[in-house]
Amino acid sequence: MHTIDLSTWPRRKHFEIYNAFDYPHINLCANVEITALQPFVKQRALSFNLTLVYLLTRAANAISEFRYRIRDQQVVEHDVVHPSTTILTEGDLFSFCTIPYVEDYGTFAEQAGTIIAHTKEHPRLEDEPGQDDLLFMTSLPWVSFTSLQHPIHMHPVDSVPRISWGKFFSEGDALKMPLSVQVHHALMDGVHIGRYYALVQEYLDRPEWLLRNE
Repeated sequence: MHTIDLSTWPRRKHFEIYNAFDYPHINLCANVEITALQPFVKQRALSFNLTLVYLLTRAANAISEFRYRIRDQQVVEHDVVHPSTTILTEGDLFSFCTIPYVEDYGTFAEQAGTIIAHTKEHPRLEDEPGQDDLLFMTSLPWVSFTSLQHPIHMHPVDSVPRISWGKFFSEGDALKMPLSVQVHHALMDGVHIGRYYALVQEYLDRPEWLLRNE
């Protein structure tokens, strides 16, 4: 992790303007195609949800703006960010579950299985105090939503991206899924979110390459 020098940062003016907004977050919802991914994970008896968490996290780590965070009017860039996803537990409740991100899918999936099993036995709704090298993720497999808004702290500032996905649906010969991305506008713009969607779609279209070590 390192601190961005705001005096030379090209985005300084944009940061100052949007960081002063009462509500500086933007949320974009769009459909992505999972025609290649869904049968790929099914044939290999992989967890679709866990595989998606991995793909979405890998894409975020490839774009520096998704690793920026605001701390006390400063901006830091993490070397790597990790998924903190919701896990359904008993009584239709959920727990937070943070999974350390590693690029090798097999290693990621193996450690995730152990952590998820532990989380189901010991549910929790807290992250480590002050930890912001995270991506907050959740799935809503009951709804093919077209819009989504997350609750968020404003004071102190919360600049962790929120990434969510919903129920699959067919469109012609394609299988699609809604994907929502909520970010702090002081740290990125639509062009960066657009790059994220493009990279995610590239990963979804080529699971045999991305998960070749599974």
